[in-house]
Amino acid sequence: MSENTDHVLITLQERIDSANAAETENTLMEQCEGASSIVFDAQHLEYVSSAGLRIFLRIRKKCPDMRIINVSSQVYEILEMTGFTEMMTVEKAYRVVSIEGCEQIGKGAKGTVYRIDEDNVVKVYNEANALEDIIHERKMARMALVLGIPTAISYDVVKVGNSYGSVFELLNAKSFAGIMVNEPEKMDWCVKEYTEMLKKIHSTVVPTEDLPDMKETVLKMAEFIRPHLPEEAGNKLVKLIQAVPEDNHMIHGDYHTKNIVLQQDEVLIIDMDTLSYGNPIFELGFMFNAFLGFTERDPKVIEEFQGFSAETGKQFWHKVLAAYLETQNEAKIKEVENKARIVGYTRLLRHFILHNGPQEDIDFRKEKLVQLLQEEDTLCFDKDTLEVEALNENLPVVQAFLEEKLEDISMKKMMQISLAVEEIFVNIALYAYVSGVGKATMQILRSDSDVTIIFRDRGVPYNPLLKEDPELHQSVEERDVGGLGIFLTKQNMDDVSYAHEDGQNVLTMMKKL
Repeated sequence: MSENTDHVLITLQERIDSANAAETENTLMEQCEGASSIVFDAQHLEYVSSAGLRIFLRIRKKCPDMRIINVSSQVYEILEMTGFTEMMTVEKAYRVVSIEGCEQIGKGAKGTVYRIDEDNVVKVYNEANALEDIIHERKMARMALVLGIPTAISYDVVKVGNSYGSVFELLNAKSFAGIMVNEPEKMDWCVKEYTEMLKKIHSTVVPTEDLPDMKETVLKMAEFIRPHLPEEAGNKLVKLIQAVPEDNHMIHGDYHTKNIVLQQDEVLIIDMDTLSYGNPIFELGFMFNAFLGFTERDPKVIEEFQGFSAETGKQFWHKVLAAYLETQNEAKIKEVENKARIVGYTRLLRHFILHNGPQEDIDFRKEKLVQLLQEEDTLCFDKDTLEVEALNENLPVVQAFLEEKLEDISMKKMMQISLAVEEIFVNIALYAYVSGVGKATMQILRSDSDVTIIFRDRGVPYNPLLKEDPELHQSVEERDVGGLGIFLTKQNMDDVSYAHEDGQNVLTMMKKL
């Protein structure tokens, strides 16, 4: 017997039957006297009759907080048959697995995955009492599989050291991290498959009542670090997260190259315990941490975690972000990366503060986060929308994004649209912000019959359509030099309209194709 104040652990004998029931009951009652919590360890119990069951029942009535653990399959069947598993906590005995010398193929927030033989892997949980986590992850994996996400489902629960593990059949599976280490020439293939899986996850609607809301999770992180930031920055961080729209699409929550595996030509995602729902910016923020955030001050971190170099991680992250956004426009990639960095640094700061990390690491991320908060006004993004500073020198960036999105239309229509876009963007750059520099966004909406371009800025309210068209038949001396830009815009587009909404100038142009 092991005793800790009023909590007792009692190891049961091999048999409890009619012959020894009276003696056994006296002994157990004496050991349980005054206990508020009792755990019976049944690892040696091979046989129990109705006489033994009556002992458990009487003790259970005296002490409601009672558990029986390490129960063999045969004894568990008797307890289940007689309804004891409904009346009290009964935990089966688990097969013992050793991970000594096993290859580590994955690591997540709650556990580490090891290959135990050619066909099987085991995820060993960090917490000693991980049975609830295992049940949760199996439930999440089944849900994902039903929703069409290719994943592996645990077929067994085992004891590993002082903790528990889930066993999966992953025949000859190789993680994407391992592939990039051993076959670096396959990086682009990994980027393609990795991104396709990410898009599939983010396009999957989930039953929100069964999953945590990632927005709430990140909001709690922001509230935790707010007192550690300058007041203005902390308040803005919380407001930015609060403003992220509700979203009922799936988020994996720990999406990195050790959790994506190739098994016999099929790509699977594993480690489903972090499954949630929400806006994809939260997923991208955590991905930024996996490839860049944790390793910014120490390149060895990613080498120890993923197995490849910090440069490989940086390159992979950039390629994935470009593929996910379906663009090679560096301004667009940087725009979304900066939003992801805000989420990533929020999580990192909470991690380092909570775990008493080095002050240098805390100060470094804090400085980065505060700077980003000065530059960003929203965490939302859209692959068809470009957000840039309203400066003349950014016109080539805007034009390049336009051409990338409309590369298949006729040269004539492209020139007409491009001319209108230039006139509107330059007008915002020159006149919207009387002091300082603000942002301009350009959204491109494409259909089979037309293209719509929407410009937004938070500058001085101004409707350029109110400006009178120039008198084209006047002499040079009589002509006003202004007004040509908006005139050309109206002439080259099929429809142009203006509105002032939510504190923004909104100019919408449509061109028929």
